[in-house]
Amino acid sequence: MLLDPFSIAPLGSLKNRVAMSSMTRGFAGPNHLATPEMAAYYGRRAEDDVALILTEGTIVHLTGDGYNNVPHIETAVQAKSWAPVVQRVRSAGTLLFCQLWHCGRISHSDYTGGVPPVSSTDRPAEGINRQNGKPFGTPRALDPNEMTTIHRQFVDAAQNALSVGFDGVELHFGHGYLIDEFLDGSVNDRTDRYGGSVANRCRFALELLETVIGSVGADKVMVRLSPSREMEGIHDWPDMGAMLDYLVPAMSGLGLAMLDISCARSDYALTSGRVIRMVRPHWKGFLMGGASLSQEQAESEIRDGHLDMVTWGRFLLANPDFVGRLRAGAPLEEFSRDMLETLR
Repeated sequence: MLLDPFSIAPLGSLKNRVAMSSMTRGFAGPNHLATPEMAAYYGRRAEDDVALILTEGTIVHLTGDGYNNVPHIETAVQAKSWAPVVQRVRSAGTLLFCQLWHCGRISHSDYTGGVPPVSSTDRPAEGINRQNGKPFGTPRALDPNEMTTIHRQFVDAAQNALSVGFDGVELHFGHGYLIDEFLDGSVNDRTDRYGGSVANRCRFALELLETVIGSVGADKVMVRLSPSREMEGIHDWPDMGAMLDYLVPAMSGLGLAMLDISCARSDYALTSGRVIRMVRPHWKGFLMGGASLSQEQAESEIRDGHLDMVTWGRFLLANPDFVGRLRAGAPLEEFSRDMLETLR
């Protein structure tokens, strides 16, 4: 089942149900361009028959950056640098989606061109930014009149991605970054129409989604959510059930047909697996998720109707021949942090 070909709308025919999760790598070239090494990195997984690859987070605009040496897709030149990656992956018969990313307050003016990061709030994230060893920057709460500026950044990035052959884009609505900062009631302290009630906290995400779908079409758009994840312990959105009961049908009503539930290195059963069981009754479209599941666990999630595809991150980072090893029943190499130092 996991390794058998299948077809599902709107993706069409796929080689199997194995998907590569988006993982930040930090190996972009000067001016945040994609490189030949990145093409080889993704190409190895595609040629091993991973069916769907989500790129590392790709910044939609300089003011949304927050990491060292991550790729951008703000300009035509940056988009064009991705063309060899797309060609290599697509020539292997694998679908490739570009994950579009705005870091929000998980940033610092070192990365945003000197301007303060923006967020739903003016409260900085707690802790030290591991990218520059400094406290996270103090963000500026977006004015309601600025929301369309963020929409435009995502639309331009989506159009750039599709112009060089990506099969679609994934909007990063999770992991504490900009859109999640509106959805998460422990961060969003606004008193205007973008804060407070469940509907208000969902408003920014839904308006952004509606704008991007209106520009590129629902069949080209996926959303990543992480309502429950690891953040020095398990972190859930406040009133998560009410949020999902409202947000998921609303996204479906806008035409969204592809959803990715992520949990940032967490225990699947305690985080995204639990969320998936809350979401599935509201969601009839394509649904994927995972967190270092065994092959048997993945098969069970598919067989029981919880997932249509299963995502892997660290196992695919450690094993470029991941699918081949599953087919052969061969042991998987365990992930270790030294593997982050190169593009294996």
